[in-house]
Amino acid sequence: MVDHEVRLPDGSRSRYVVDESVPFSVASLIIVGDDVLLARQYRYPLDRWIHDLPGGAGRTDEAPLDAARRELEEELGIVPDDLRPLHTFFMNPGRASWPTHLFISTRGLRPGLADLSDPAEQVRLERIPLSELDALIVSGAIVDPPLIVARAVAAAQGILPPLGVANE
Repeated sequence: MVDHEVRLPDGSRSRYVVDESVPFSVASLIIVGDDVLLARQYRYPLDRWIHDLPGGAGRTDEAPLDAARRELEEELGIVPDDLRPLHTFFMNPGRASWPTHLFISTRGLRPGLADLSDPAEQVRLERIPLSELDALIVSGAIVDPPLIVARAVAAAQGILPPLGVANE
């Protein structure tokens, strides 16, 4: 967190604390037929297991697409052949200066080598039907913003059916 002295649009001065900890983050929506591949991770701040998109922080020396590929292989042990940009948004524009780049893959997965060396990363690959993901989103069980945004954008772009219409 970086403390800034700022001049606001109305000319007044204020202090603003901004998260500048990473250059960007990435997350990837992987679709296999009528299913999605998700990470099932223990998240200490919530003290529970959640479904989320595989992803993480980018490095200053890598492009967002390269970071997304790296995170997919490290977390889930998969390498997509057709990973492509889906959408970019700011997860917390009131406090963080970095964007989240979303990617999508709809075909061509190969096995990779998951990195199991970090005991703090408790991650499992789960394949769930799109209809089940939609039900989890509607019920409030999905709490990962990138997963919700990726699902909505994929539907808006016609890549996936609208929320709640999968397998009807």
